[in-house]
Amino acid sequence: NTMSTMKNEIDQRKDVLITIKTEIIQRLNIQRDESQIDDDTALFGNGLKLDSVDATEIVVMLDKVFDIKVSESDDPSYMRSINNLATFIIQKKKA
Repeated sequence: NTMSTMKNEIDQRKDVLITIKTEIIQRLNIQRDESQIDDDTALFGNGLKLDSVDATEIVVMLDKVFDIKVSESDDPSYMRSINNLATFIIQKKKA
């Protein structure tokens, strides 16, 4: 049933998004509540204003929390926003 598959994927995405936000807030000491961070929030620039040290921390988080090893061949645009990060994680999990 495609509807249930879609619902599962939506639920999975929600879980991933919440986990990303919670982890980023805790690891990077972001002074915001999870609910205050929009899914389309940019990680760098005007969004959460992260820097290269934070980017390294996100790579560590991907490894520790999601068991995902980022490789040199991965398109770095996954770091663009919370949503991009979620898509990246879900695609890696399927692979």
